[in-house]
Amino acid sequence: MAKSDTDVLVLGGGHNGLVCAFYLARAGLKVTMLERRGVVGGAAVTEEFHPGFRNSTASYTVSLLNPTVIADMELARHGLKVVERRAANFLPFDDGRYLLTGEGRTQAEVAKFSIRDAERLPEYEARLESVAAVLRDLILTAPPNVTEDGWLAALPEMLKAASLGRRVSGLDMTARRDLLDLFAKSAGDWLDGWFESDPIKALFGFDSVVGNYASPYTPGSAYVLLHHVFGEVNGKKGAWGHAVGGMGAITRAMAAACAEQGVDIHLNAPVATVLMEKGRAVGAVTEAGDEVRARAVVSNLHPRLLFDRLVDPAVVPADFTERMSRYASGSGTFRMNIALSELPRFTALPEAGDHLTAGIIIAPTLDYMDRAHAEARLNGWSSKPIVEMLIPSTLDDSLAPSGRHVASLFCQHVAPDLADEHRDTVADLMIETVEAHAPGFKASVVGRLALGPRDLERRFGLVGGDIFHGRLTLDQLFSARPVLGHADYRMPVPGLYLCGSGAHPGGGVTGAPGSNAARTVLKDMRAR
Repeated sequence: MAKSDTDVLVLGGGHNGLVCAFYLARAGLKVTMLERRGVVGGAAVTEEFHPGFRNSTASYTVSLLNPTVIADMELARHGLKVVERRAANFLPFDDGRYLLTGEGRTQAEVAKFSIRDAERLPEYEARLESVAAVLRDLILTAPPNVTEDGWLAALPEMLKAASLGRRVSGLDMTARRDLLDLFAKSAGDWLDGWFESDPIKALFGFDSVVGNYASPYTPGSAYVLLHHVFGEVNGKKGAWGHAVGGMGAITRAMAAACAEQGVDIHLNAPVATVLMEKGRAVGAVTEAGDEVRARAVVSNLHPRLLFDRLVDPAVVPADFTERMSRYASGSGTFRMNIALSELPRFTALPEAGDHLTAGIIIAPTLDYMDRAHAEARLNGWSSKPIVEMLIPSTLDDSLAPSGRHVASLFCQHVAPDLADEHRDTVADLMIETVEAHAPGFKASVVGRLALGPRDLERRFGLVGGDIFHGRLTLDQLFSARPVLGHADYRMPVPGLYLCGSGAHPGGGVTGAPGSNAARTVLKDMRAR
């Protein structure tokens, strides 16, 4: 059995693991990474799914990647280029009308359906941004951690809480009330209080169910909506874009930045167990029997996978084990990649144009989304599903042969186990759903890859297909993520840390958990 030593061992080469490894290595530590698959990137990868056609396999669009992480890792120098969509979102409707949003066009488009809603839109956006701005400032900061230790240990957390209180106190009363609403209410209730027309509510409400096995009227779904407005593209807040070469271009650039700092990355190296000595994590053993010993072990895995499979339960406090067994993680996500012989022609807008670069949302009302969720819970999937389609080859001709295209379909809701049993039936339904708005789409499909929630779990370690590594509910956010008392990225086993999306601030391709975890590890290393 091969043995080696390192300062820090990172388990999992997803984007947060790469970010964490980079910062630790840049600080002068020797860092080793073990990745189960034959490629780094986790769920942010680009792969060929049909001969000549490549696309992002799981995560598929860019906005939440933190600008500080982009700058520190010099991702542009390492080959990353992000281009903006020429329109933000396109919603075709059964009656032949459509909503096409984006910079300089949203208000006029909304006015086609409601003058009142168009007039309210600037205030809505300003108030949402005032809340998002405060939370955006907290993304690269560990939240206040609840501790059972004495006052000396509690003092830094009290100071963090005081700092947070000052930031929130900087909001006026209207914004404070909005903050409460966005954390506690459903997206449907929040949006019904603002707007009267279905199209604008559907546009914003879609963000509340992305990757979330819920109705837009599920309490707490307003936060999921808010979570999706934290981002920016090329300095434009709230914008979404495409990484040229697919999402794998992000993680390839990150891997190059890590290599430049001396990070030792091992592929095809699945971990069998975390090594423990005297109750402390001191390394890991791979399934091949190789042993890597380290002063600290940092996991980029879903927290349930870490504690269910890799850590001896005898060294974990019983209450933590119990809480982790109830850690909510699951999604009705059905992810597809489609190879196309030609671009789709939508009945509502048949000519090629900016709308084909947008997020194309087939979910015309909040009630439609509510019924889709209810039917999926009852029958396993909805006969009228929620579908978002992107056609990244309209912005990036490297993904498909000349004149051909690729489409990403992010579909909801499908019960995880039934998606396994009826994968082709569900995939056919998703294509028919697009066909109803773009006749000829079905005939243009020359290849496809369909992944249900269990496929995403097996391939990428997304338990229940959950793209966020755990639901973004109030009991699993901020100081309670993943479990109250461990929001500081330190797990209940000394020497073991969490740097993935199961830690604050949660899911999405942000890099923030990785950055924050690295700071905690460095602080502990210096203290020791």
